[in-house]
Amino acid sequence: MPLDLNFMVGGEAGQGIQTIGFILGKTMVRGGLHVFADQDYESRIRGGHNFFRVRISDEPLLAQREQLDILIALNKETVELHRNEVKGTGLIIGDESVLKLESADSRFMGLPLENLALQTAGNKIMSNSVAVGAICGLLDYDFQILDAVLRWHFSKSPQKIQDDNVNAARAGFDYTKMHRPPHFNLKCSPSGTGERMFLTGHEAVSLGAIAAGCQFLAAYPMTPTTPILELLAGKGRDYDIAVIQAEDEISAINMVVGASFTGVRAMTATSGSGFALMVEGIGLAGITETPAVIVLGQRPGPAVGLPTRTEQGELLMAVRVGTGEFPRAILTPATVEDAFFLTPKAFNLAEKYQIPVIILTDTHLANSYNDVEKFDTGSIMIDRGEIISGEVSEIVTDYRRHLITESGISPRALPGMSTALVVTDSDEHNEYGHLTESAVIRTEQVKKRLRKYEGLKSEIEKPRVQIKPNAELTLIGWGSTFGAIQEASKELEQEGIACNILHFNQVWPFPVAEVIPVLNQKGKKVVVESNATGQLAYLIRAETGQKIDYQINKWDGRPISPQYILNALKRGGI
Repeated sequence: MPLDLNFMVGGEAGQGIQTIGFILGKTMVRGGLHVFADQDYESRIRGGHNFFRVRISDEPLLAQREQLDILIALNKETVELHRNEVKGTGLIIGDESVLKLESADSRFMGLPLENLALQTAGNKIMSNSVAVGAICGLLDYDFQILDAVLRWHFSKSPQKIQDDNVNAARAGFDYTKMHRPPHFNLKCSPSGTGERMFLTGHEAVSLGAIAAGCQFLAAYPMTPTTPILELLAGKGRDYDIAVIQAEDEISAINMVVGASFTGVRAMTATSGSGFALMVEGIGLAGITETPAVIVLGQRPGPAVGLPTRTEQGELLMAVRVGTGEFPRAILTPATVEDAFFLTPKAFNLAEKYQIPVIILTDTHLANSYNDVEKFDTGSIMIDRGEIISGEVSEIVTDYRRHLITESGISPRALPGMSTALVVTDSDEHNEYGHLTESAVIRTEQVKKRLRKYEGLKSEIEKPRVQIKPNAELTLIGWGSTFGAIQEASKELEQEGIACNILHFNQVWPFPVAEVIPVLNQKGKKVVVESNATGQLAYLIRAETGQKIDYQINKWDGRPISPQYILNALKRGGI
């Protein structure tokens, strides 16, 4: 049987829940295992109910499961909320002096977290390390790997802090090995030396921006994209990236357009409400044909909605954002690898076609950790498009920034970098960039800009397609639902139900040619997405004329799991 274990640590904000989850996940990855971890937290600094789930396996993982093998409860509320998710063969672990449970549970194992921390490290704050050690002890995991991860994690701290955390972890490890409940027999052994990275989706986007040669980021902190601002700010000096925390999102997008106009690869990152404020600035990029990369990290709306939860409610907003009509591309990464490799593609498309490009993520992808192989940066090509530079730039005497061309792409000169006079205007303009009211010129300039779609369509990121003979249904999705869809498909196959998959990494321009053959397959077509109205299902019908048979939607702010898909299919009689 393949290894497949699921853990959750829960408690209040400020109790170090993320530290426990991250260190546990990193320890398993260092041992050569595969990990998928996600986190759920409220919009507050302290208090509220937070949890961090870590799923480990000896096979690659892209989704979370609902049933738990071990629940580590740092407060009583965690037990009350999640005890029904723990398997009958599982464990609920907690400090009896803290939890003070009123009813007995045969799955409960007392663990004196605070006392062990005080005895070994002299500080109950080290309870987090006790908890991680306790889990590794229960699983009979290699303590030396945890020792190395703890020292790596606290490497910037004094030696005593490193030693205290290791000692606290050792105390938890020894305690659970000695007091293992008879009914709990799960074990987990390292499968080798793990050299894979352990990253979130938005960490991968940030690294992708660095690999793409991004030189400027302007953003206003907004969940879930704040980590992009923080990571690039921390790496700014190393990679010559200017990072500005703007006073608002309007300023951020206009700074990006300004920086890009001068030839700098520039981006911003925001969420739905901030993106709404950027609409006019995105239109400015559209009419002036200035490249811009915008990361839109979706979360539930309207307005502030659920600021720390997940949703896919802004697909149609991204497709239609802006006044008037102008081309744009929308990339929808499904995995951590996608988040890295699609980011350089976004910069290339933005500069080659001189358009805004939106990387559409969501809180689930943004904050979920996954183990990934080290990225092959040698495969990343930089395409800056038709930039006038070098000797050619010195002989430009009649430069027209918005020259009418067959491709719709005008040669791009950079202000101050040549003898070319670069002029553009946010009003409609002629080829030279000067304002005009001419109906003829207006018609030609709009047609010119829209002709870029023909080139963009040739560079569409093809959807993931899996076709099975005699499939009874096709599961369709986009973005972060991929892992859940893929795993649900595998479970259906184990039940004897063949299932096709169609999953989008790019939704605009819509890949009609790639989609039609899949939609023409036999069986029912089911769209799975984290919104209430079925935005992808709507887009599919609008672009192909084909109606979807059934929709599985979820809009409570929590991610879609494989079990959710399977249960919804059963409810729908599919």
